[in-house]
Amino acid sequence: MPADTFEPRLYGRAKGHALKPRQARLVDELLPKIGLPKTIHTAADIAGDDRPLWLEIGFGGAEHLIAQAQANPDVCLIGIEPYLNGVAKALVGVEEDKLDNVRLVRGDARLILQSMPDGFLDRIFILYPDPWPKKRHNKRRLVQGEFVTELARVLKPGGHLRFASDIDHYQAWALAHILDDGHFSWTANRADDWRTAPDDHVPTRYEGKAKKAGRPCVYLDFVRTH
Repeated sequence: MPADTFEPRLYGRAKGHALKPRQARLVDELLPKIGLPKTIHTAADIAGDDRPLWLEIGFGGAEHLIAQAQANPDVCLIGIEPYLNGVAKALVGVEEDKLDNVRLVRGDARLILQSMPDGFLDRIFILYPDPWPKKRHNKRRLVQGEFVTELARVLKPGGHLRFASDIDHYQAWALAHILDDGHFSWTANRADDWRTAPDDHVPTRYEGKAKKAGRPCVYLDFVRTH
């Protein structure tokens, strides 16, 4: 998919407050070591072996990413996040927990996915993306038809996609766009399947704020069809 089909930017600030010395050091020293190679052909190019590859797009404060890496040492977790401060937080988690199964990239996931082969990923998480609530900004939402098609391309048949949001109109938007693509099957059989967090879900700080504010969270799980 050519890059010029995308909106130029989906996110607001790319950097917040000044990084702490430790964070700045990790950005300079650790991030280049655990990034993605320029050329990717197989899982071994990223993980060093053929272990499953899970991707989290827009990992924010990295609570979910780090916890999943801790709980699944036989899986390689790839995190893509444009916000520098979020990347720095993830790097601290990687160093503190001595995680060797995390790969981090700072940038636009839409462009980074283009470097990945077909049927490459086993699982994708998109948790609480920016809803861009104003109608004139809806085109900036991450979940668009072209992007869902790209997700289907890089996800293995039988692979899983999870989308979570606390914004009702984005929940409906994402469900419609993902199902309209024709490559995904929604796994829900009853309301509790999407109203209740899955057993393997890890709450994020943002999710806690949403629930405290009284905004119901929805968890939409899909399977990539053959």
